[in-house]
Amino acid sequence: MPQPRARRESGAALVVGLILLLVLTLLAISGMTTASLELQMAGNEQYQRRAFEAADAGVEQAMAAGIYNTNVTVGAYDNAAAVNPIPDRGTGQAIANCDEVDSATDAEQCEYFLRFDQQAGQTVVPGGGYSLGTGFEAYHFIVDSYGVAERGGLAEHRQSFYIVGPGGT
Repeated sequence: MPQPRARRESGAALVVGLILLLVLTLLAISGMTTASLELQMAGNEQYQRRAFEAADAGVEQAMAAGIYNTNVTVGAYDNAAAVNPIPDRGTGQAIANCDEVDSATDAEQCEYFLRFDQQAGQTVVPGGGYSLGTGFEAYHFIVDSYGVAERGGLAEHRQSFYIVGPGGT
């Protein structure tokens, strides 16, 4: 019986296989890039959270320090007489337990500022507070707090509060 002659293979399966392998390789590279980017984004979110918590701790530390004096300011401001003065970074009180970034400069410190506020349009009594008309005065203070973390994480908090004390008319 005569042997059938082997047909010559054209190589189509090889070409299709190589194209599929290329597509799978591109998908794998894309998946790895996406995973790496998501990991970096999660890390950035973690550092931002650390900066937020540091700034929040600065507000708590400022309030716990109890420096409620209308003549004392913690840190320096660009124009203390302005309605909303801007703190001069690098002159505030350091926040406890805050990790400084590797290359700490004036703008890269965890610090807080505390000042007595005399708001425009308010009647200020001689003692420095706002009269409640009941023998008490309300003293308005403002805390500006800055928290920093690695990768440029920065959080700024501004908290105001009143201290009620004796005085008034």
